[in-house]
Amino acid sequence: MPEQPKTHDYRTGEPFTPSDEQMALWPEESGNAINGLGERKVRRPTPIYWHHQSIIPHGKAMAWMRKRLLDVVEEVRDLAEKFGGRGSHEPAPIAARAEMDTPENWARRVKAAAREREADLVGIARMRPDWVFEGYDVAEQWIIVLGVAMDQAELVEVAPSPRSVIEVSAQYNRGTRAAALLADWIREQGHGAVGHGGPIAGPVIMIPAALEAGFGELGKHGSIINRQFGSSFRLACVLTDLPLVADRPDIFGADDFCQSCQVCARYCPPDAIAHEKQWVRGTEKWYVDFDKCVPYFNETYGCGLCIGICPWSRPGVAASLAERMSRRKARAEAG
Repeated sequence: MPEQPKTHDYRTGEPFTPSDEQMALWPEESGNAINGLGERKVRRPTPIYWHHQSIIPHGKAMAWMRKRLLDVVEEVRDLAEKFGGRGSHEPAPIAARAEMDTPENWARRVKAAAREREADLVGIARMRPDWVFEGYDVAEQWIIVLGVAMDQAELVEVAPSPRSVIEVSAQYNRGTRAAALLADWIREQGHGAVGHGGPIAGPVIMIPAALEAGFGELGKHGSIINRQFGSSFRLACVLTDLPLVADRPDIFGADDFCQSCQVCARYCPPDAIAHEKQWVRGTEKWYVDFDKCVPYFNETYGCGLCIGICPWSRPGVAASLAERMSRRKARAEAG
């Protein structure tokens, strides 16, 4: 069993030590090892948290967390019946193809359809094998990534708390619903499509796909920083064979900002956020220590403090900060 953190919650000043009840359920295998921390070779991700508890080493701890959460936060029980639901359980049949169109036009139409179906962000990337979890097969060539914004006040002001997990659950429902609606629209055009939204994991790791699809840059806290919504949004996706055109990554200086910013790392109660990038499955990137983060996550309603406290998440800040960082980055590259 990994050595457990004994750190302090900056809001209470109290030391944090995971409960014996939770730790009795933890496996010997490190979550960091499962995630590929320190590995220089590219490989597919291994299923870990939010996959079915029967196929992951941390399944018992995850089940303990979910039961504890549902016992305390009544509002997130029976999610399929709350916050507008999660969309239809029966996908639309694939219609006969009534029209042909160019990939460029399909991409435009898909983005318009996504925004009409509750998505706040939409981007397109060509599927890559190293985004598919081990044990899963994905035949579709394209991934359409959707983003849904969270209420800043609900997350920023109160995380971690029962109120913050209510907001996160509501937006996961909206993202899942948006993905189902968009997949149905594509199927009605005569092409295969399947939607997916969180928090339960699907066949594809979505953050790398979202980065490739132009959602922004990976932050020190392990979440994407978007030029419009900062870190305060959730992801969903649609896998499809509809011919599309890929978007480009959006590099505007968020990574440069994170290099010098210490806010999330300083205030993370279990000290899970590193100050330097690390190698993970062949990519050097920001990485949050699984073995430190998740025990605290499990006992604090899904935490979310690092997203809430991120300077990019302050209401009305992201767009102006992105513009300022873009200008600074352009000057540095020019000079």
